[in-house]
Amino acid sequence: MAIPAERRAAHLARLTELFHAAPIARSMGTRLAYDAEHRAVFTQPYNPGFDHALGEIHGGAIATLIDNAGWFTVAGEYETWVATVEFQVRLLGRAKEALVARGRIVNAGKRLATTTMEVHAGDRLVAIGSGTFTITTFQSLPPL
Repeated sequence: MAIPAERRAAHLARLTELFHAAPIARSMGTRLAYDAEHRAVFTQPYNPGFDHALGEIHGGAIATLIDNAGWFTVAGEYETWVATVEFQVRLLGRAKEALVARGRIVNAGKRLATTTMEVHAGDRLVAIGSGTFTITTFQSLPPL
C-alpha cells in the first residue's frame, strides 16, 4: 500500500533512523537520505578497510550499497515491511574514492516491486544493479 502524502515525510525519516541505527551503517560509515522524488540516496565515504588485495573498493561493499539503495527506495513506498527477494550487480569500473548509490523503482506492485540501482564514484558510473523486493503483511517497522 502506498504511503499517503501526509505521512510520507515521517515514514522516510523513520526509515532513515532505522538505517543509521544499524550496525552495518555505523561500520561502513554509510549515510542515507531521500531525494525530492523519494528515492534512497546512499553516500559511502572511501575507507581503505573495504579494499580488496589490489587496493580498490571490494565488489562486496558495492553490492551492499546496491541492495540498500533498492530496498530503501521500495520501503519508502510501502507501509508494510519489505524483504529482498534477489538482486544483481554489474561492476563496471574500479573505485578508490567516495561512492554514491541511488535506487529507482521500475514497477511497484501489490506483492512485488522491482528496482534499478546505480553506484557512482564522482562522475563515473562504477556499478549498476536490479532488484526484486517482496511486500510483506508485517504492519510496522522494527523498534530502534
